[in-house]
Amino acid sequence: MPRIERQHQRELPPEERKKNFEEVALGYTLEQAKTEASRCLSCKHAPCVKGCPVNVQIPQFIAALKEGDIDKANRIIKQTNNLPGVCGRVCPQETQCEVQCLRNKLEGPVAIGTLERFAADNADQPTINKAEKKCGKKAAVIGSGPAGLTCAADLAAAGVDVTIFEAFHLPGGVLVYGIPEFRLPKKLVQKEIDELVQLGVKIETNTVIGKTILMEELLEEFDAIFISTGAGLPQFMGIAGENLNGVYSANEYLTRVNLMKAYRQDAHTPVYKGKNVAVLGAGNVAMDAARTAVRLGADSVRIVYRRGREEMPARVEEVRHAEEEGVIFELLTNPLEIEGEGGRVKGMRCVRMQLGEPDASGRRRPLPIPGTEFLIECDQVIVAIGTSPNPLLKDSFSRLATTQKGTIIVDEESMRTNVEKVYAGGDAVTGAATVILAMGAGKKAARHMLMEMGSLPKE
Repeated sequence: MPRIERQHQRELPPEERKKNFEEVALGYTLEQAKTEASRCLSCKHAPCVKGCPVNVQIPQFIAALKEGDIDKANRIIKQTNNLPGVCGRVCPQETQCEVQCLRNKLEGPVAIGTLERFAADNADQPTINKAEKKCGKKAAVIGSGPAGLTCAADLAAAGVDVTIFEAFHLPGGVLVYGIPEFRLPKKLVQKEIDELVQLGVKIETNTVIGKTILMEELLEEFDAIFISTGAGLPQFMGIAGENLNGVYSANEYLTRVNLMKAYRQDAHTPVYKGKNVAVLGAGNVAMDAARTAVRLGADSVRIVYRRGREEMPARVEEVRHAEEEGVIFELLTNPLEIEGEGGRVKGMRCVRMQLGEPDASGRRRPLPIPGTEFLIECDQVIVAIGTSPNPLLKDSFSRLATTQKGTIIVDEESMRTNVEKVYAGGDAVTGAATVILAMGAGKKAARHMLMEMGSLPKE
């Protein structure tokens, strides 16, 4: 097995990217892509495919890139993944397909995600898997995030008339309101949505199911329904001062900036631009919020997290980018109270922590160290400790079975809910998870919806 060093994609330098919302990672050149593709061993048992939630045929598309056939590589990916440009940028390949790569034990795994991105970005011909004829069935998809878009694409490719109902004025779900422009350009998301429309999918925006249209009405009109409403209800810590001006949920903060373009002077939905910002949490959303605050001109941005570096759930790449951009990490630190003056945030009282025995999550439990309280001076606090599903739909459709946390209960094999004809997937079922896992749920649901509608033989 010859040793070939992994190719590193180009990036905007930190001092330049801190001042704008342009994409940080710039992908491979053709020469880099071919070199990286040559590292693939074309394993017959393809462990990388088993690690992919949507079963992209990884060795085959990489083999096409070795030959320089970018269009063929993109076609192979599109057989199972309708959003390759998105997945190549934001999916945690390091814990899914790449961790299974045999090269991982030597000089590092093949950069599967970056190669997927290269194929999607550089293919000359869009791949539209359009059905030859309609099957006479109608399906509704509620929510246009990654789960909904994937389910809709698979249904449309099988000849089903699909209508997506989206509450916001733009489709894309978390891809447009949650993930910043510097990680995922919105024109790329729109391009992949445009291809979905070319499949014949109809998208109804500004439509809130449970308010604008009731679920009972959809059940009368459609043969099957897929709920993919995401997890848009933010969680807070329940500490004093969270109602002060200057405290945002990461969900609101990122939605204002990403979807409503609050970084522009002419924004209709502005956002307060803090000078000294504290972000609570250490997942990808926290990194997104912190790096956005940097770009909005903050003098200092701190990540405040009650555990240590090894326990941080964010991707290693996102943590590295945040550090390069000047974000300060206050680890083993827990907020106790947000202090204010005149109704506005002026600081946050915290305590230092130490790690004890593992808790139910398997991570070591953080415990406060007596006598270590201190004050972080800040004028803005962004809470990024998690989200749960919005209760609006379940409150208006009481027949739908949900957990105490508000997530929809489904059969994990078929994604069926307890209501006939109704399926669900993505964050509405799992709570906040990854784009690719949501897509996997959308594909699984589409397959079983097609079987129920008689468009596929039952397994």
